[in-house]
Amino acid sequence: MRVLFAEDDDGLREVVERGLRENGYVVDSVADGDDALQMLTMNEYAVAILDWQMPGLVGVEVVSRLRRQRLPVSVLMLTARDSREDRVRGLDAGADDYLVKPFDFGELLARLRALQRRPRDVSGPRISLGALELDPAGRQASSAGRELNLTRTEFNILELLLRRAPSVVTRESIANHAWDDETDPVGSNTID
Repeated sequence: MRVLFAEDDDGLREVVERGLRENGYVVDSVADGDDALQMLTMNEYAVAILDWQMPGLVGVEVVSRLRRQRLPVSVLMLTARDSREDRVRGLDAGADDYLVKPFDFGELLARLRALQRRPRDVSGPRISLGALELDPAGRQASSAGRELNLTRTEFNILELLLRRAPSVVTRESIANHAWDDETDPVGSNTID
């Protein structure tokens, strides 16, 4: 399996690169985010291991651009940024996993194996039907390329209808999927 390792600390980059090679991985390594993005767009990798703080593009921006380009690579953020907000931001940007430094090399290898077991969906988690397109992870919907401004409930209903299309969806299913307390809308005209 080919892996890209982007890390600006020369010592750490050399140690991890050597360890990965000793464990059967083919490794390309770079020291900054711009080079990482260029390598990822030019070559096919199963996994990219990205540091957050690098010269040029920071790791989270590299991940974000990868996802916008829909490149089929799993991403593991390997970073000293350990706050809950950083982990959430990295994962929301599109990272598949997040490991905080200092780390155990055995855990890094286990996470790489786990990422290898997960199928990569190039098209992402979007649901499309005709001119409608829905991104459940980003909570965004569009029609013919125009973004729709939906309430939380409207979004939940649209998601359910698109996932079940072309099947008929019962009032009860809509109520269960779209409201916290599904008893309110079932007997009223709300669903209608």
